[in-house]
Amino acid sequence: MALLETPPATGTPTVRRLKSGSNFDVIVVGAGFAGSVMAERAASMGLRVLVVDTRQHIAGNAYDFIDEWGVLAHRYGPHLFHTNAAVVSDYLSRFTAWHPYEHRVKAVIDGQYVPVPINRTTVNLMYGLNLETEDQVTDFYARVAEPREMHNSEDAVVAKVGRDLYERLFRGYTRKHWALDPSELDASVCARIPIRTSTDDRYFGDSFQFMPKHGYTKMFENILDHPLIQVEVGTDYADVANLSRKLLVWTGPIDAYFDERLGKLPYRSLRFEAVGYPVINQGYLQPVTQVNFPSEDVAYTRTVEYRHATGQMHDHSSLYYEYPTDVGDPYYPIPRPQNRELYERYVTLAEAERDTVFVGRLARYQYLNMDQVVAQALQAAEKAFGAERKRNSNGRVGSRVSA
Repeated sequence: MALLETPPATGTPTVRRLKSGSNFDVIVVGAGFAGSVMAERAASMGLRVLVVDTRQHIAGNAYDFIDEWGVLAHRYGPHLFHTNAAVVSDYLSRFTAWHPYEHRVKAVIDGQYVPVPINRTTVNLMYGLNLETEDQVTDFYARVAEPREMHNSEDAVVAKVGRDLYERLFRGYTRKHWALDPSELDASVCARIPIRTSTDDRYFGDSFQFMPKHGYTKMFENILDHPLIQVEVGTDYADVANLSRKLLVWTGPIDAYFDERLGKLPYRSLRFEAVGYPVINQGYLQPVTQVNFPSEDVAYTRTVEYRHATGQMHDHSSLYYEYPTDVGDPYYPIPRPQNRELYERYVTLAEAERDTVFVGRLARYQYLNMDQVVAQALQAAEKAFGAERKRNSNGRVGSRVSA
């Protein structure tokens, strides 16, 4: 099994060396969804933009690359695009063609694959039943559910599907992922997972479910391909902080902007290991893109085979094993009241900043889907650069933590 290191930069727009005295209208920190959309929108309005990212590549956590087995894979875990927002899909469609894909997940329970989220098939397989209608499944849930007030994630699941399904499908996976029991996590963590009475085994129900046809990195390359945008990867904001600019867009952790003066906001991270195999007739190694392992006897939470999602035809395939950890890049803000309170204290500091826009998952300390980040960035860009157009010679643009 190969331990994944950060691969060399690929698909990155041409980087021009910064010159002494370089002037920009906007400096964007972070070349992921939030930063790239903000940069493109600013450039489209005639503003000169510098984008910096500490990593050696663009595209943030959506970065994809060709791995050692020749497979197009996602470096930072699966990114499956889905949305109901036409404004988001229409915007991104300017920069990529699409490959249709509906995400499906199975969990290994007692040696068999069962659909996740829970649906009629899941119930029938796990309990040896033959429920045929949605009403019958509704009655089953009603019999096993334990109604209660929603104080935490355990409550959110047990109240819907009872303790046995909670213990076998949710509790172990959640404990591995968060290093906390569901009873210690906000109810929203598990409440967002649907419970179905039909046989619909799609993970998402959105109207637009597609993958960028040539990958995320290529899409980001197209977004940032503008004569008024300069990209510097492997560059920290401290390296360019003294450059002249009118507006700063910060998409990194909000506590990092303030040098963690109030304390560090906690995140969960991921460690990845990968293994590749030759396949027969360009087939697959597992039945769906993602297989979950809820049992705490298994160290990893899931395995991912990206070729299901990308549609790539190849004579090899690779499996990516995900191991949650407290060490590494920030992935998941930990949804607990004390963490939210600390974030709100940072928001107070942010509101006092001048000429700075805070936007994106890390700046908001909130788990957001990709389409939500794009929508937030489009909205923030309209606010920020609309004000820029109206700026008078002595005016200043105030700080915003984007709504």
